[in-house]
Amino acid sequence: MLQGFKDFIMRGNVIELAIAVVIGGAFTALVGAFSTFIINPVIASAGGVDAAGLGFEIRPGNAATFVDFGSLITAAITFLITAAVVYFVFVVPMNHAAARVRARAEVREPAAEPVPVDVALLTEMRDLLQRIDSRSGRL
Repeated sequence: MLQGFKDFIMRGNVIELAIAVVIGGAFTALVGAFSTFIINPVIASAGGVDAAGLGFEIRPGNAATFVDFGSLITAAITFLITAAVVYFVFVVPMNHAAARVRARAEVREPAAEPVPVDVALLTEMRDLLQRIDSRSGRL
């Protein structure tokens, strides 16, 4: 039972998934900081001087009812940046590597099957008989 679990854990897919989660978490923090400190101020500047960002208050004077479109736009931009980086940094290189491996596997010629002994002997006998027959001119 433990050997099966060990085989499952040591399989490449699980380790690659763990690495992807760690890298994804670190990258999400980076993109979140970029969004918070670069994109949010740009979006907030479009909302006007009095507004907390790009949005509106459902009940004027009540900050708890503020509908913040800027945060939604920021989340969408964060998602697009994250998806693009994951695609171009991880998916595209892995697809190229897999294609090279497939191409290399297709190039290899299959090993020649060994000729059975009886077929080899019969082929030798036929060739000898043909040589003898060609010298004598007989059938």
